[in-house]
Amino acid sequence: MDNCLVTGGAGFIGSHLVDALIDQGYKVVCVDDLSHGKEENINPKAKFHKLDIRSPELIQLIKQSNIRYVFHTAAQVDVQTSLREPVEDAGVNIIGTLNLLEACRSADVKKVIYSSSAAVYGEPQYLPIDEEHPVNPCSGYGVSKYSAELYLRLYQQQYGLDFTILRYANVYGPRQDATADGGVVAIFSDLLAKRQSPVIYGDGEQTRDFIYVGDVVNANLAAMQRAGGQVLNVSTGQATSINTLCALLLELTGQDCRPVNEAPKPGDIRHNYLSVNKAAHALDWQPRYSLQAGLRQAVKVD
Repeated sequence: MDNCLVTGGAGFIGSHLVDALIDQGYKVVCVDDLSHGKEENINPKAKFHKLDIRSPELIQLIKQSNIRYVFHTAAQVDVQTSLREPVEDAGVNIIGTLNLLEACRSADVKKVIYSSSAAVYGEPQYLPIDEEHPVNPCSGYGVSKYSAELYLRLYQQQYGLDFTILRYANVYGPRQDATADGGVVAIFSDLLAKRQSPVIYGDGEQTRDFIYVGDVVNANLAAMQRAGGQVLNVSTGQATSINTLCALLLELTGQDCRPVNEAPKPGDIRHNYLSVNKAAHALDWQPRYSLQAGLRQAVKVD
């Protein structure tokens, strides 16, 4: 079996990916600086290196480990942080990715599977958003994620480094940090566990596309042998309002905390969901978890 590297392997999506690769028999090297990732998320069968992806040591590590596939999930993921600290955001998401690509080029890596984001699209011009939708990010995070995509294309053109770019919708599931990742499912679940009321910004009728982390992992695994040089949305293709999400979580947890409505966040996108047709064809992949089934896993309901 080939050796794989997962950046951000102690984080939310990365740790689930490490587990799945090991379950399939791959030897996995896990890199994380633990700024947001957690040691308890690290699979004991993975070789763990505490390392910033901007570190020059990354090149030597990839060479020595004979890595064939790289899953790049490490990132600065908070939109508000990217607006407050754009240099730090760009440092991790652009310079970090570029450092990783240089390491892959020099170590003859076969393929990079890159975790991108629907944030690259910005305000939707039509719904559902497909991969042909104009790219117009409205945050530093969206800009930095798209910049990394452009570097991937460049490295394929110049050096023959294969890639698949996966643009995620709103990923949720176990191990998501309510403070670090900022996912609404994790935030609501954390508040309900403390018997505190969820806060809904605006009227709650804004919609998002919520996809379970297990489905995201399966898309990554499928991309190892498929969809070379392609950009694919990874989503459910379904819009769910924040009010509906909150009601489902209240029902699952048996809590009776009434949500609190506050003023909408400036620049918040009203409606957002992605087309999944291209990924379904290119990866022979479909999301398997309904929102209800995924939420049961996320909040650990039997």
